[in-house]
Amino acid sequence: MLAISAVSRTSSDAKGPSATPAWRSVVALFAYAIAFSFAYLSLTAGTGALILFGAVQTTMMVVALISGERPRPLEWIGLASAVAGIIVLVFPGLTAPPLAGSTMMALAGASWGFYTLWGRGTKDPLAATTKNFARAVPLAVVASLAAIGRVHVTGNGAVLAASSGAITSGVGYVIWYAALRRLTATRAAIVQSATPVLAALGGVIFLSERVTLRLVIAAVMILGGIALAVLGRKR
Repeated sequence: MLAISAVSRTSSDAKGPSATPAWRSVVALFAYAIAFSFAYLSLTAGTGALILFGAVQTTMMVVALISGERPRPLEWIGLASAVAGIIVLVFPGLTAPPLAGSTMMALAGASWGFYTLWGRGTKDPLAATTKNFARAVPLAVVASLAAIGRVHVTGNGAVLAASSGAITSGVGYVIWYAALRRLTATRAAIVQSATPVLAALGGVIFLSERVTLRLVIAAVMILGGIALAVLGRKR
């Protein structure tokens, strides 16, 4: 992120109203990452995904309603369709979740919801994301030291972790922050429902996973719900 930011140096987001919540965004980013990581020690992939996206959308919708947004009927229908699609997608992996893991994943979802909401006013997504990642490093180091006795590192694992953090997460967060400037909190909450569909599509393309009827139905429900939400706001 630092290298990309250095190459594309533009005006910093330290100017204007977006500078004030910088540290709370850092804390939210760190809380999301650490809670997500520990939650999946005891949750299945499907259960974790359902709790995570449920918490994200609930957090953002509640804040949107409190702040005065009033979603239109088509947006509510779109949200319901997207949530139902996520349930259909992850249902085979659902199990009765342990309380500790569920709580941690709910915390991760709420943290990501607030991180998203606080990033909507960012004028320079690249600079903002770079600062958030850099400022979260000391917190991550402290958390890592607390678990130093259980650390097991391999070369392949280190490369995958670095690419996941620097490329897929870092660059992805920059793009998401840039998109947020044109989304209401309601629409941002619903649009994020596309994440499981994109992950499943990646599994089909890169891991040779099969395209199942369940995946197709879930994708139609989620993407259709997003389309309804966008069209509902325009109308």
